[in-house]
Amino acid sequence: MQAEPQKTWTIGSLVKWATDDFRARGIENPRLDAEVLVAFALGIDRTRVIIESLRPLEPAELALLRDLVKRRRSREPIAYLRGEREFYGRAFRVDARVLVPRPDTEALVDVALARSAHVSLSMRLLDLCTGSGCVAITMARQRPTSTVLASDISPDALAVARENAYRLGAYNVAFVESDLFANIPAGSRFDVITANPPYIATGDIEGLMPDVRDFEPRGALDGGADGLDFVRTIVEVAPAFLAEGGVLAVEIGAGEAAATRALFEARGYGDVSVDRDYGKIERVVSGVRPRG
Repeated sequence: MQAEPQKTWTIGSLVKWATDDFRARGIENPRLDAEVLVAFALGIDRTRVIIESLRPLEPAELALLRDLVKRRRSREPIAYLRGEREFYGRAFRVDARVLVPRPDTEALVDVALARSAHVSLSMRLLDLCTGSGCVAITMARQRPTSTVLASDISPDALAVARENAYRLGAYNVAFVESDLFANIPAGSRFDVITANPPYIATGDIEGLMPDVRDFEPRGALDGGADGLDFVRTIVEVAPAFLAEGGVLAVEIGAGEAAATRALFEARGYGDVSVDRDYGKIERVVSGVRPRG
């Protein structure tokens, strides 16, 4: 009896197989994930994945793709598999040491840029909880004559952020390891302080998507019982580091805007505003340094 001929895998058949596999496992956007992984593995764009769907895969290509599909099955984020994620039009290197940059956070950049327009040529910015450095580096590139200090409690995160700053030409960014304001030089004054702190309530973390819950750093997610532990500290301490007329802008979780606005107002910030992200969720609370 003759053995059955070995199946020839093409780009199209691999995409279909991976799509079906991801869908059966409840992964969102299974076709998109399959196409993105194939494009990444083969070094082509998604358009070529479609155009070249009948091209047979080489054994080495097939082995790489099977490994990527296996890792995605376990819900490892696509950004970690590819090693990068786009943010504000730039490709940031990411891995399990940092949160994956999200489009939601682009709203924080938009607010910081808008509220610092009057000091656009000489802006001094402090970015707390910088992670991959996506906010600090984007602000630095958008405002190349500014000076930016980026801080994070995690030395691993800072290593990623430094690499991103070098790769993306953000030479006006400095980095410091700091638990919020603890190691920020006394007497420092900033025109803008941005922060994307942990803001997920502890009890909600187990309900997050496995991609986030099981792979992204827990310390960058857990914001305490109501999600606002870090926000409270930032709102309370930031005035000591803000220049006159300086602005604090903080990213928050869905449903936290009212409580955060109340914190700003109780501390005496002026011109407090709440801005929405691209999904129309209230995402950023900002205000001007309290007088006195």
